[in-house]
Parts: sequence; C-alpha cells; structure tokens
Amino acid sequence: MVLHNEPMDARHFDLLKGCDPAELGRRLKAVRLTKGMTQSDVAGDAMSVAYLSRMESGQRRPTAKVLVEIAQRLEVSIEELLGETMPREIDEIRLTLDYAELSLESGEPHEALTHVHRALERLESSPAGALMERARFLNARAQEALGHTDEALDELEGLVGGGASGLLRVKAGIALSRVYRESGDFGRAIDTGEHILADLAESGLDSCDEAVQLAVTIAAAYFERGDAGHAVRICRAAIARAEALGSPTARASAYWNASAMQARRGDIVNAAPLAERALALLSEGQDTRNLARLRGELGHLQLALDPPDVEQAQKNLEKAAEELAWSSAAPADRAWTQLGLARARFLAGDLASSRGLSVEVREISDGIAPLAEAEARALEGQTYAAEGDMTQAARAYHEAVLLLSAVGADRGAAQLWFDLADLLEQVGQTEAARDAYKRAAASTGLRSRSSTPTRTLV
Repeated sequence: MVLHNEPMDARHFDLLKGCDPAELGRRLKAVRLTKGMTQSDVAGDAMSVAYLSRMESGQRRPTAKVLVEIAQRLEVSIEELLGETMPREIDEIRLTLDYAELSLESGEPHEALTHVHRALERLESSPAGALMERARFLNARAQEALGHTDEALDELEGLVGGGASGLLRVKAGIALSRVYRESGDFGRAIDTGEHILADLAESGLDSCDEAVQLAVTIAAAYFERGDAGHAVRICRAAIARAEALGSPTARASAYWNASAMQARRGDIVNAAPLAERALALLSEGQDTRNLARLRGELGHLQLALDPPDVEQAQKNLEKAAEELAWSSAAPADRAWTQLGLARARFLAGDLASSRGLSVEVREISDGIAPLAEAEARALEGQTYAAEGDMTQAARAYHEAVLLLSAVGADRGAAQLWFDLADLLEQVGQTEAARDAYKRAAASTGLRSRSSTPTRTLV
C-alpha cells in the first residue's frame, strides 16, 4: 500500500533543518535496503541516482520536496525518515521501560536488563530524550543490582555529567554517590553529591524528597570516611528539612541514616527508636527495597542491644529477606540481611540453621560483599565452637582471615579483625590472634612507632 504523505509542515521543516545529514542518510539507506529496493527504484524520474547516493552517504541534505518524494517511493512516513518517534511507538517504549522497572522492584534484574536493552535498541533509531535518560537510569540500576559496579558507574557518570534533566539527574546523583561509597571511593561520593546539592539550591529544588535523600547519602559517605561529627550534623539538618517537608519518604530516609550513624558510634539505645520511627514512616509508602533494607538495619540494631532483642530482630530480618526477594535489591543488600538472620539464629541457639544461612551469605555475595563473607565464615566457626568442634572452628576462622585480608582497611574490617583475634585465642591459635590484633589496629589507622633513632644521611 502506498502512503500518501501530506506536504511537510513547519515542524517537519525544523526537523529536516536540524537533522544530521549523515544520520538521515543512514536511515534512508536502511529503509531502502529493508524494502529490497535499489537506488534506481527510489530515484525514479525525480532525481539522479548520484544525487540519492550523496544523500545516503551524508554528503547532501535533501530538500523538503525531495524528501516527500522519497518517503512516497519507500512507502514510509516523513516522520520515520526524520527519526521522529511516533506517539504509538513512544507508548510502546514507555511500556517496555515500565516492565523493566517492575522487574527491578520484583527482584529480577536480569529480566529488567532485557527490557531495558529492547528499549535502548528502539531508541537508537527513534530518539526521545526523556525516555533515553530513563532507559539509561534503569540500565544503571539493573547493573548495580547485578553487582556490575563498573557498568553502573559508567552509565550514572554519563547521566550526571551529561546534563540529564530535573529530578532524574538528582536520582542518578543519589545512585552515583551511593555506588561510589559502596565501592570505597568516599571522596568522589561526597564531591558528586555536594555538587548536585549546590545545583538544586540554585534551581529551587532543594526542598524535594530526593534532595533530602541525597543529603543523607552524602552524610553516610562522610561517616565512612571517618568524619562522624560532620556526618551527624548533615543528618540533623536533613531531619529538620524532612520534618518541614512533611514527606514520609524523606523523613524516613533521614531518620534511617541518623539511626545507622548513632549505632556505629555505639549509641544503640538512641539508634533503635530512630530506626523504628523511620520504619513506621516508610511503611506508608511503596519503596519495597528501602523498606526491606530498613527492616534489616533495625534487625541488626536489635541484635546489638544489651541484652539483644533476638525475637524481634529475627522477625524483622525474616520480613526483610522476604521483601528483598521482591525488590531491586543488590546482592550486597541480601547478603547482609542473611548474615543478620544467621546471627539471630545463632543467638537463639539454632546452630544448624545459623550455619546454613552463613553458607547462603557467601553464595549470594559471590565476591561482591567480601566483608559480609568474612563475617559469615567467622560465624560458622562460632557454631562449630559452640558444638565443641574446635578443629572445624579453627579452620573456619582461618578462612575468615584469608577473606578479610582482601578487604581494605576500614571501621568494619577493624571490628571483625578484633573479633577474630578473640575467637582465635579461644581455639588456641595464639600467634594468629596476635596478628589479627595488629591488623585491627592497622585498620583503625594505628601504626607502631620504631624506638630506633633514624640516621640522617649527610
């Protein structure tokens, strides 16, 4: 069937004037070849084959009249030749991205990635700026959920540095700061977040929920870098802003991060109520992943109480594990939740279940969360020791040492080195315990000072 294209309107003239001749030429050639037509078939009496050939190679831009003639002969719309996405196609691409986001929220990052790639393929030939940005952001989220840190960083850096628009840039900035932090690059995590916060202040978007979430993400990076005082000040300011906004999501984010920092400072009594308040606020929303992570965080806090609230911790951690299975959670999130549940089972006296969950932690992480894997192996050793099998316990502790040796020096590693030192002493491994104590000190920044004077070379 032949399409009877109407004369080009002003919109088409603008598209033709602004299009890249090389891209238009490639599109003309691709459509012609798809139709099985030769250059002579398309040129007909309206133009020379040489003129059409120069258009296909990008050396000439067609006039409006010639483009209408080509579209008529190829039986396609002018919009298709100009690369304008048709309304129906926009809806189809948007639906594909909706499926990708739904797959992420239901814990199927592989499926999400498949949908995203389909959308990106269609967007290559039918560009639509906002949809392309959304597709790239979902691609980054899927890559992060799969543990592909480099791929996620590449995509997020492109979105943040390439001028992604409005709130999507803020969301990409939050994700980028988080991924930098989780990969140990605290400096970049802070710089990225603060740069976007400054832009938000200038544009008047510094009162949105995402701005509050970005602030507490930055605070977490400051804390991990060792500046606990500044991190807490940022969190307090974020809580004040969140309260002013009256948004459950923003307030939950602020309370959650404040709780985590209080806990790491050793103030468990004040940390637990903050986490409980955040949990109640977040339950009002639909953010499955963050709700699950928060439940897990609360479970860890309850285990750290003196005495630990094992029953409530176990309930929160079990619920968190269920919710993470139906979310876009990364392997690291699931590994830490399983580790908390394994600890709860150990404290409840269910040694076999604790050991089984510890094995699952290593399987889920598969190198993505080495500190969690090391802690899981140490916990396995504790289950063996509780059963009186000191040989298996010592073997598990030594494997934990090997895993922890590959982890950089930070607060979490220092604590586990200290714990391992005590556990190794209990199974008679005095020399290994002494080494673990030294590593614990080194991870906190302490170094031995030589008593021998340094000789000066003259």
